[in-house]
Amino acid sequence: MQLQAFPCSPSSADQGIVHVPGNMFLVRHHLYKWKSHFRIDADGKFVEDQFFPKNLRSGRRFLRSIGASITCSNGIGKDPYIPSNEKISDARLIYAVAPAMGHNQESHPESHFRVPAIVNALEKMEMTPKFRGSEIIELQSFKPASVDDIASVHARAYVSGLEKAMDQASQQGIIFIDGSGPTYATATTFHESLVAAGAGIALVDSVVAASKNCLDPPVGFALIRPPGHHAIPLGPMGFCVFGNVAIAARYAQRAHGLKRVFIIDFDVHHGNGTNDAFYDDPDIFFLSTHQDGSYPGTGKVDEVGRGDGEGTTLNLPLPGGSGDIAMTTVFDEIIAPCAQRFKPDIILVSAGYDGHVLDPLASLQFTTGTYYMLASKIKLLAKDLCGGRCVFFLEGGYNLKSLSYSVADSFRAFLGEQSLASEFDNPAILYEEPSTKVKQAIQRVKHIHSL
Repeated sequence: MQLQAFPCSPSSADQGIVHVPGNMFLVRHHLYKWKSHFRIDADGKFVEDQFFPKNLRSGRRFLRSIGASITCSNGIGKDPYIPSNEKISDARLIYAVAPAMGHNQESHPESHFRVPAIVNALEKMEMTPKFRGSEIIELQSFKPASVDDIASVHARAYVSGLEKAMDQASQQGIIFIDGSGPTYATATTFHESLVAAGAGIALVDSVVAASKNCLDPPVGFALIRPPGHHAIPLGPMGFCVFGNVAIAARYAQRAHGLKRVFIIDFDVHHGNGTNDAFYDDPDIFFLSTHQDGSYPGTGKVDEVGRGDGEGTTLNLPLPGGSGDIAMTTVFDEIIAPCAQRFKPDIILVSAGYDGHVLDPLASLQFTTGTYYMLASKIKLLAKDLCGGRCVFFLEGGYNLKSLSYSVADSFRAFLGEQSLASEFDNPAILYEEPSTKVKQAIQRVKHIHSL
């Protein structure tokens, strides 16, 4: 995430080193006052709430109280965390909210304002169950991910080490857990990261259940943080704690027998953590588009997988200045053909909105309309290839306005409604895309992967 430009990374004068199994935690020795947990009432206002770490530790039901939405736990069948067949068959979109309000460092771009900004925009644009009834469902009850769920992707030494480091975070207020950049933790980070991963798992459950009862199941969207696609198997990285989309992929295989998982990552930065987790796995296809030369410097076109997994990793670095034309071409000439050839059982999406032209951490020219296009085309791709099974996971996006409007327009795409991008996007700020370089990048990838 272009961490070299971030002004708040710890200096050697104010950090200590804490060694835990499987990782090294950098601890800043100053008192950090984290915000209390919040919920948002029906008017979109912040209301103080409580955080219950003991409930998360024990894995009991965690009631989400964000947003004005219908309760999905009435009249359900065997699993109390999946909406009823009747409700889920009527829905076109199902989402879950895990804002990690306690996981926050002031002035950090990956802040606790990100998810509430999205929720507020959804309310403002009448894209919630309060306004849409049965078309949209918000999952209000779901379990945090278990340690076993996390350990399907990450080393147990890292997971246990992070949990133990929460005592240190409680004493110091904030700790830095990533030596390569400002990935931080507060006393609530471990538990809230379990909740974020659990939201994604719950959406997989719901979407899979819906696909058994209708031909056009709802798309799932996990409005969660901390993000996940940089977190490597051995530890955190680049603002990310646990690999949410990778954990959901393993869960889909293990719990639902969905052997072939297709992961699309359109975040502006390469999803190196997801890349590494499945680099030698022939059953999980990881496809990442990202800005060439951006953090963390991985994701070259010749990174195609290893051993049995050779050919099931595709990386397409796009030149700076690439925009809607480039991404539409990439989808039609790279993403769709790859998915059609792979024949997935489910599609998971690392949905980063930091490629937007207004985002401060990159220099692509995506617009709100670009994200509407991606959401529309991915939904159709899932319907054609894998019974409509598709779940999006929030990754980056650090301009709160472009982030929230782009997610809201993605929701409109899922519902089959007209984009409102023209009300937000300003074409006057765009400049000519580097079409020749984009074409060369696409042709090279097509040659490497025989597309």
